Amino acid sequence: MIQNLPWLFLLLPLVVAAIDWVCFSKRPCVAATLSLLSAAATFALCVAYLLGLETGTPGTYTWMPASVEQLNLHLGLVMDPLAMRMMLVVTGIGLLVHLFSLGYMKGDSSNLSRYFAGLSIFMFSMTCIVMASNLVMTFIGWEMVGFSSYLLIGHWFHKDSAADAAKKAFITNRVGDFGFLIGILLTLGIFGTMNFAEMGGKAAGIAPAMLTVTIICLFCGAVGKSAQFPLHVWLPDAMEGPTPVSALIHAATMVAAGVYMLVRLQVSMGTAAFTDTACMVIATVGAITAVLAAIIATQQDDIKRVLAYSTLSQLGYMVMAVGLLAGEAAMFHLYTHAWFKALLFLGAGAIIICCHHEQDIWKMGGLAKRMPLTVLCFLMGTFALIAIPGFSGFFSKEAILDAALAKCPVFFWVGAGVAALTTFYMVRLCIVAFLGRARDHWAEHAKEAGATMLLPLLVLAVMAIISGYGFIADWLVPFEGFHAHGFSVGLPFYVSMGALVIGLFLAVAIYGFGKRGNDPLAGNFISRALRNRLYIDTLYDKVLIGGIQEMFSHVVEFIDAACIRGLLAQGLAWITTRIGILLSWIQNGSLRSYTVAAGLGVVILVYILAFQL
Repeated sequence: MIQNLPWLFLLLPLVVAAIDWVCFSKRPCVAATLSLLSAAATFALCVAYLLGLETGTPGTYTWMPASVEQLNLHLGLVMDPLAMRMMLVVTGIGLLVHLFSLGYMKGDSSNLSRYFAGLSIFMFSMTCIVMASNLVMTFIGWEMVGFSSYLLIGHWFHKDSAADAAKKAFITNRVGDFGFLIGILLTLGIFGTMNFAEMGGKAAGIAPAMLTVTIICLFCGAVGKSAQFPLHVWLPDAMEGPTPVSALIHAATMVAAGVYMLVRLQVSMGTAAFTDTACMVIATVGAITAVLAAIIATQQDDIKRVLAYSTLSQLGYMVMAVGLLAGEAAMFHLYTHAWFKALLFLGAGAIIICCHHEQDIWKMGGLAKRMPLTVLCFLMGTFALIAIPGFSGFFSKEAILDAALAKCPVFFWVGAGVAALTTFYMVRLCIVAFLGRARDHWAEHAKEAGATMLLPLLVLAVMAIISGYGFIADWLVPFEGFHAHGFSVGLPFYVSMGALVIGLFLAVAIYGFGKRGNDPLAGNFISRALRNRLYIDTLYDKVLIGGIQEMFSHVVEFIDAACIRGLLAQGLAWITTRIGILLSWIQNGSLRSYTVAAGLGVVILVYILAFQL
């Protein structure tokens, strides 16, 4: 029994989701309690394992046997340090999101049993990715995460915007997953296995070109799931779901899956499998995403969309680090980012609820006086995100910048520019939303969030401060020889401080201290382009989707009209009709015609027989 205890990581949230959905669809309080207890139990099990308590070694089960050993599909769990420390983040933040949801969704008119069942399915899906022992099981969790996001993003499906966002997230991820599936099949073909434990050391005898194609195809999955350019368009729209869902997607689950998968492949295959070309492609895509998202964030007015583009930018940092073969720096930033980004999203959720579901920062103002504790927690997350020394984000960002400077200085300066932009748009958000006077009735009457929302904020605020220090980070990042950066004075430190000062100065110079009633940068064509996401979504909708769909509709219409309907259906009918008309000339009911035809036939028969003789 103790051997199979780790399977509770998967089975417990899955079973609870089924019970919530089937048995307690009309009793949301019971469903919420079961989901919360499930999250607490998996978190406790993870802590028990990390503390060295006996939790068993999970068995491996053959799911689909095959005549060839390499084609056997197994269900197994990997419980190495990389997986279990990632599980600590997933279950820890998942538990806090469940708790926060009790206050956030209170009084909501939607089906709360379905909501909490969706959270449990999300926990199951991410656990399946993190603890999978092979790529097939990873792909199952990969697709389940897409299904879970569809359910939760579209939870308020009565709104067209939410339903459209759910479909957009699901379909966009399918594009990346197609490449990921090809990469899995290529991995089986060139490595002879899909089990992570059996991949090590096999890259040496494989042609570099084949390795490059395989890694880039696998990277396509990360481009979709971690919302990298050009498949980044679904993540900002995913803000249509409840804010706790946004925190879960952005911090500990869905978007982190792509980075985790790439690091898992580097650990399993070895860095030798990541050729120079593949690494350059990965790092370049990450850098483009980081810059693009940070620029767009500077002119967003929706508090959740600012944070969404911030997540895109920080994910670009992590992917860039993976491309630079600095997996330890990528995971370090993933861990610290998970805590402070969950804090920012849940803090935004508390603000939105207390402002009567208002999300426009230009309709807030003066919240620092009315919600001091919530705003203080939000500021802790902001300080970590903009990398103020002493907060967790500073240490993990420095690790990425150090790796970039050592391996490719171009990416170092890209990272520094993104850091300045990050400071600018986050300080802009805080100035507009928290300082000055209230610009709306609901902001004027806002009050502090309830206890079920404040408690997760306080826990996350502490983690946003301390998770970057060595006594936690050196244990949390499972790479041998890894040590969290201190305040080492060098070029990265000076550049980071310069970026921080530039971003802070520009934000204060433009927006003052919250006394402006509207954005002074709004109105020009650059601002309009940024507010419209540089028209990338419009390009996809009108040109790629609309244009390609229109073109294919004409092609299909031609094939249907000319080939299927014209040639096969109507053509065969026309030929049959003409043959009937020809035969009707013979079968006309005239005795004279029949006599002539019979006589002509006799003459022809006699002629043939005479010729043969």
